[in-house]
Amino acid sequence: MECGARQQQQQQRHCHRRRGSSSSTLSVPILTVLVMRAAPRPQDRTVAALCGQQRARTIQPCDDDDDDDCIHPQEPLIVSVPNRILAFSEATITAVHVTVDGEPLGEGRSAGGPLYVLLWDPSLYLTGVHTIRVKVEDSAGRSSVREQHFTLEGNLTPSFGFMQSFILLTDHYILARAAFIFVILLNVGVLLAFRFLPAPSGRGLTSQACMSLHLVSSMDTFYYSLLLFNLCTALGPWFVGELIDGHSGACFAFGVFVDGHFLEGSLTYVIGVVQLLFFNMPLTCYLCWSLHHRCRGNTFRSHFLRPGCRWRTLAFHLLMLLLLTWQAHSCYFLFETYGAVAFLLSPVRTWAFGLSLLLVYHAWTCPAPLARDNSKSVTPS
Repeated sequence: MECGARQQQQQQRHCHRRRGSSSSTLSVPILTVLVMRAAPRPQDRTVAALCGQQRARTIQPCDDDDDDDCIHPQEPLIVSVPNRILAFSEATITAVHVTVDGEPLGEGRSAGGPLYVLLWDPSLYLTGVHTIRVKVEDSAGRSSVREQHFTLEGNLTPSFGFMQSFILLTDHYILARAAFIFVILLNVGVLLAFRFLPAPSGRGLTSQACMSLHLVSSMDTFYYSLLLFNLCTALGPWFVGELIDGHSGACFAFGVFVDGHFLEGSLTYVIGVVQLLFFNMPLTCYLCWSLHHRCRGNTFRSHFLRPGCRWRTLAFHLLMLLLLTWQAHSCYFLFETYGAVAFLLSPVRTWAFGLSLLLVYHAWTCPAPLARDNSKSVTPS
């Protein structure tokens, strides 16, 4: 008897743990639905009989194989355990319809509050992947449906598409950091390479693009400004200010320092990639394009008058204006979020916006750069 009591207590404790673990969440716009499936696994059939309390009998270990009233642990025990559904709505819930694999399972009955229960037979779904569908209706005439896949096989691995597998299995922190490092090296590497390479020769589109990069890299004003801007984006603080109420700190691409404590960043790498792709690199390209026009003897006003190029020229300027507007909005957002100190001490936002305006102005007003084949451009800066 003492041994039997201990086994019964262990089964009851195990039953309590399984009730809390076998649940999954579904969310809807107007209704929040929580579906808890108490489906027994083969190795837990005797315990599930106690948990479900549906067609359950007292289970006692026995040594007599001929005793018909004895249930052996290795024998299959199929019990019906309830699906438990939590549904929330501002109005009164009128119906909770449940289907599995397109077959109606029935309507959940209220068990008090937002809890609805519905009996089912798990023996019908022991193999394969199945889909449970819950439709909830309320007195306001609204309805919402949620579906979820499930399986009762412990060794079955559901198959996912490429996009689902990428989202679930990829370490996005490592991916964002690798993308950030790659874009930084690309920006800095291009500037360094064309700084020391000879000027390209030729009249093709590729030669003209290389010549534009050579012009930017050979002029000290543009070269050092863009180089320091990219290095500051990678290594320097993005802004310094009151990150938390009463606590000052500095935000970097790799994390945040607050009152001497370092918090490793993850989303900051994503923000850094966006900054590089949608401002740093377009700014470099726009300066290359502007200096290329200046090298050919055009001014800001005269290059609009070139036949057949007016609309394309206008598109380039409008695109750069859009990027500058986005950068200005980022500065305003920084001011509203972290205050005036962070706005004034932000090399990547506020300072970069002012620097970009100065570089664009200098590109169209400085003396026209001179390009020589196989040599550096000779230009005052």
